Amino acid sequence: MALVPYEEGGGWTARQLHSPWATFHFVSRTIRLQQDWRRLGVAAVVWDAAVVLCAYLEMEGIDLRDRSVIELGAGTGLLGIVVTLLGKGFFVVSFKANHNCSARVTITDRAAALELLESNVQANLPPELHPRAVVKELTWGKDLDNFSPGAFDLILGADIVYLEETFAELLQTLEHLCSERTVILLSCRIRYERDLKFLKMLRERFSVSEVHYDSSKDVHIYKAQRGSRKDDL
Repeated sequence: MALVPYEEGGGWTARQLHSPWATFHFVSRTIRLQQDWRRLGVAAVVWDAAVVLCAYLEMEGIDLRDRSVIELGAGTGLLGIVVTLLGKGFFVVSFKANHNCSARVTITDRAAALELLESNVQANLPPELHPRAVVKELTWGKDLDNFSPGAFDLILGADIVYLEETFAELLQTLEHLCSERTVILLSCRIRYERDLKFLKMLRERFSVSEVHYDSSKDVHIYKAQRGSRKDDL
């Protein structure tokens, strides 16, 4: 979400982050994303947490068809693109009404990141799925009137927990977007003590469990829901 440089060491990782392109393979498709570290910092590169969450959603075979999904702090758009592809459904035609069963995906970030985000989404989705993925501005805690309360079945975030000054606004945003049935999936690497502080704050508002850990990338995936609900996706 924050458009600031972020230090993540050197070597191969640094070269990957500074590369103008990043390529991945999900849902039987090659996804090629433009990156722009120098102009946009963390919002314009693909982080491991997004890759791990994409792989988790695909490997678990989670049915996203006819679901309303929102991604927070989407950056380059990898996760939102993969979710849209995974949620591809069928078109039902009847004498009463026509219904598209594909997922409805809202892919969000701050204003400065939207041009790159929109470009990547348009370039990597087939034309028939373009109407199912909407890129929209969302600054946590500030643009909430543009989003209906509790309107989403699934809220996703990948590596969005790293700036302590955004924690209160992020939690406010999650609470606004959630209903009793909403499932939140947050994928992150625990780098600092403040990351654990956010998880403590999250547990004060939601029922939280760890559903996956990728030891090769040191990335955790947490599921959160209101109250004591433990619904499956």
